[in-house]
Amino acid sequence: MGYLPKLAAAAMIGLLLFCSNVTSVLCNSGSYSEGDPFATSLAYVLEDLEAVTPKRKGHDFFNTSPYPNAFAYGHAACNQNLTTSDCATCLVDTKAALFGTCQNRIGSRLVLHDCAIRYEQYAFDD
Repeated sequence: MGYLPKLAAAAMIGLLLFCSNVTSVLCNSGSYSEGDPFATSLAYVLEDLEAVTPKRKGHDFFNTSPYPNAFAYGHAACNQNLTTSDCATCLVDTKAALFGTCQNRIGSRLVLHDCAIRYEQYAFDD
């Protein structure tokens, strides 16, 4: 990675920390390319996490993509004191921050003050 991309990534992380109360960002060093079946699996997992987690009792949800050629595994959680709407908003912000800092990574975890999303190419248990 050249100097400019590293500087841009550092600036993005700094901006996220300032604006969104980001408490932790972890990006897997492995990546996927455009057209990779993992991208389809990841899109499914993240959409499902955003849709289901806020409505789930306790705002805590694990899922797995249904596509056997490239599984993706996900987990999202919100502070139990958040409303359904606030949890949904927090997860939208978290997903945007994930793609801003861990673009095309096969795994990542981003924790905001009141919610978190993690996805991986392998099964995990938080």
